[in-house]
Amino acid sequence: MEWTDKFQIHIHTVLHLNKSDDNARGHVGTELNNKAETVLQVSRSKTDDTVSEVCAAMIRAAEFDPFAFRVNDYGLPEIASGYVFTEPGKKAKDPYPYKELTEEQHREALALVFANGPIKGCRNFEAALKSGYAACGHSYSNNKVKGLKTFLDNKGMIRYENREYIYNPDFYY
Repeated sequence: MEWTDKFQIHIHTVLHLNKSDDNARGHVGTELNNKAETVLQVSRSKTDDTVSEVCAAMIRAAEFDPFAFRVNDYGLPEIASGYVFTEPGKKAKDPYPYKELTEEQHREALALVFANGPIKGCRNFEAALKSGYAACGHSYSNNKVKGLKTFLDNKGMIRYENREYIYNPDFYY
């Protein structure tokens, strides 16, 4: 971010996502997601193999409607006119709704989760996550709690040190 301000430049990166949870791969992916102003997700259409769909996965400015494009006979991208999304004007339902929570909602839930300090043991931690988020009105199944744990770790909200899960209140969302 210092470079973009100092040199008045735009930095554009392409990251690939983990197939299992749609998080950016590795440490660089996590940090770039944390610093990004806009994260676009480009995916192949489920109904037409020649079309790619573009939607805003995370955006700090004004939202925009998803759009679709295809590559023409000259190898150039063009808007896929007449293409119909399964739900017009909406992104597909996110299987991981905890991504839609605000930073403050996560902080509130994590304060409850870690009210008694660090937590030993994976099962204990997952149970604490489930009850802490449920107390804030966000209930998740056991499988979703495992995904939530990965999400929190990738975002730097929690750390696993010395066989304990620790809350990192200095995380940058």
